[in-house]
This record gives sequence, structure tokens and C-alpha cells, in this order.
Amino acid sequence: MRPTSPLPTPYLTSVPTPQGFFGPYGGSFIPPVLREELDKIYAQYMAIKDTDKFKTELEAIRKDFQGRPTPLFYAGRLSEAVGGKKGEVEIWLKREDLNHTGAHKLNHCISEVLLAKLLGKTKVIAETGAGQHGVALATAAAFYGLECDIYMGSIDIAKESPNVTRMKILGARVIPATHGLQTLKEAVDSAFEAYLEERETAMYCIGSVVGPHPFPYMVREFQKVVGEEAQWQWKEQVKGSGKPDKVVACVGGGSNALGIFSVFIDDEEVKLYPVEPLGRGETLGQHAASLKYGTEGIMHGFNSIMLKTGAQTEHGPEPAPVYSMASGLDYPSVGPEHAYLFSKGRTKLAGATDDESLRAFFALSKLEGIIPALESCHAVAYAMKLAREAVKEGKGCKILVNLSGRGDKDIDFVWTKYAETYGAMPIEELLKAE
Repeated sequence: MRPTSPLPTPYLTSVPTPQGFFGPYGGSFIPPVLREELDKIYAQYMAIKDTDKFKTELEAIRKDFQGRPTPLFYAGRLSEAVGGKKGEVEIWLKREDLNHTGAHKLNHCISEVLLAKLLGKTKVIAETGAGQHGVALATAAAFYGLECDIYMGSIDIAKESPNVTRMKILGARVIPATHGLQTLKEAVDSAFEAYLEERETAMYCIGSVVGPHPFPYMVREFQKVVGEEAQWQWKEQVKGSGKPDKVVACVGGGSNALGIFSVFIDDEEVKLYPVEPLGRGETLGQHAASLKYGTEGIMHGFNSIMLKTGAQTEHGPEPAPVYSMASGLDYPSVGPEHAYLFSKGRTKLAGATDDESLRAFFALSKLEGIIPALESCHAVAYAMKLAREAVKEGKGCKILVNLSGRGDKDIDFVWTKYAETYGAMPIEELLKAE
């Protein structure tokens, strides 16, 4: 078992350090010329984050443009299908799929582009995996009138064509990353290289709680609105103790998970489950489960837990090849704050295979009329597992899931590849555990 020790409290105002460290994780391991630019971003953010002007503008955008607050929804038919009864075993969904652009990503993209404008930048640059961050950033750039370049792996461009079309309609340039595995890690590489060349006129807007300081901290702060809303909605809508027993969210880099975990970190009675993609096997290259199989290492300018081949490059450990059917989860590391919380024993090891996630994808669609993103259905799958365990043990359990995105982007891919296996499967079969 992992050793545990108390976290500093109050957590959100104690972590990270001013240098961006979450315990040993995080920091900024980048060339001085980039460090100078990121220091400017951090200074600008710290100067405005608590001002009435910034908070008022952000609140208005969230309400009038994004459609916040997003609903908290009791998935009654799904809960009953896995054996639960209302008042006993319940699955609740925080509906980030109903946030404008279809996912949680706009929560931080609007704020990042506002910062870029205040810094006098004319362009924003970013990477994207499933395309949700790319769409959100392109949306925010259009809203504020900035240029937008999105780097995306060639494989993901083919796989997530609806989101590629959305980005182009919004005025963004979608630039393929054609080296290596041509997925998210390569998109990050390409975006950083472009930013290094255009740093004076452009700002890099990272898509998750990863990268060098201050991005893991800033993105967490922008995403914690999800947890804050869920907390007061839970007290208003759910009978019982006033808080969930378990909170579940998928993790690639981990922004949606930290968004909903954030307000519950100080309350150890609430169990937190970051659900990693277990893919199709334990062999390296068949999953993207950094917390389960990874070790400490530096990549993309930050120290965290990562999947490595064992070889060394001039920049540090060589990242291992990774796989997930969900493009937004196939990253060989995890946000440094997730590494810290896991190392402290505050979060629980959790994962879902492709098979479990596809069953959850079709079960949620058919039982509740909600088509989830492939990323989000990993969290739904694990919540179903927790619900089954609670029913089997005869224990009451209320589970809160961050439904981080909707599945519009995935429907062509899923139906083409998996319809024959899962699409016609009866509900009873879909609900069977592996």
C-alpha cells in the first residue's frame, strides 16, 4: 500500500508553491526564453484574478455565453439498471456535456484567451487530442477576435472529423502533427515548437492541468467552477449527508477531474476516483494508465508520473507509446497535481477498459438519452462498477460523475467500428461486467 500523509489545508490556497510544485511534482523545466514568457502570463493572471473587473466579466461570460451553471442530473434508469434504488445506490451526472461547445474545456479556454488579449497577443496556439480543447479555444478566439492555430495528430484528425470541421468553421487553422504516433503527445510537441517561434505575438493555451508552471495551477483554478456548482447543487437536490460518497471523473491530463475534485479534497469522507484508460491490455502501448503503471519523470516541461520506455533522450526519459480509443486520454503522463494527490493516498486507483467504456457508452445512451464522449464514458463505466459493488455489499452509495463531454464527435467512429459488436447488444448484455 502507498504511504499516506496529511495534505496541507486549506488545500486549494496551500498548493502549489509559487514555483508551481505539488510536492515533488510540477515545476517548470523549459528553456529560459520560454520561462520568461510564462512568467509574464503568471504575473498577469495573479494581478487580475481577484479583481472585481475580471471576476465580473468571467461570471457574465459563463452565464450568458457558456450556459453555466450546467445541470446536476440523477441518472435514475441507469442507477436502477445496475441494481440501485433511489435513496440507496444512486448515480448523479454533472452535465458538462451541456456546456457550450460540448465539454468542460471552454471553462479554461475563455479565461486563457482573455489573458492573451490583456497581454497584447494577437494569436493563441494549442494542442488538442479529441478536438474538444481545440473547438473550445477556437470558440474563445472567435469571441475575443484573436487568431488561432490548433495542432492535432494526423490520426486524431481522421478520427475526430466533426471537431476538425468545427474548428475550421470557427476560423482556426488545424495543423497536423505527422511525426511519431501522430496523436496527442506529438501535437503537444508541435504546439510547443510553434510557440517558441511565435512567443512575442502568440500565447500558448494548454488544454489540461499539464505542462510547465503556471498552466497546471491556472487550469485547475478555471475548472474548479465545476466542483463549486456541483457542491451547492448537491445540497439543494440530493437527500442525505449533503455530499457525495464518491466522485468519479476520467483522466488523461486531468482537467475535468481536478475541476470536480477540487472542492472535495479537504473532506476525506468523499472518495475521489480519477479513471484512467486501461485500453485493451496491460502491455506497454495498449493503455494510457500513467498512475497505475508509470514512474516519476519529466516531459513537456513538468515533472510527474509518466509511462516510459526506459530509454533516454536529450530532453529526459523517452515517453512510451500509449493507446486509448478516446483521443483525449491517450497521453503518456498525467497532471502533476494528480500525481501528488495519488502519491498522498488522497485519490484511489481507478480505470476502465475499452470494452467497459463502450458498454457504458451505449448503456447511457439507451437508458438516459445521453450520448457521452468516449473520454467521459470511462468515468461512467467506473461509476457503474462502484454502484454494482455497493449493491452487492448492501451498502448505500451516492456517486457523482463528471460527464465531461458529449459524444457528437465520436458517433461516426463508434458506429463504424463498434456498432456490430455493441450497437445491437441488449441492455442486459451491455450491463454485464467483464
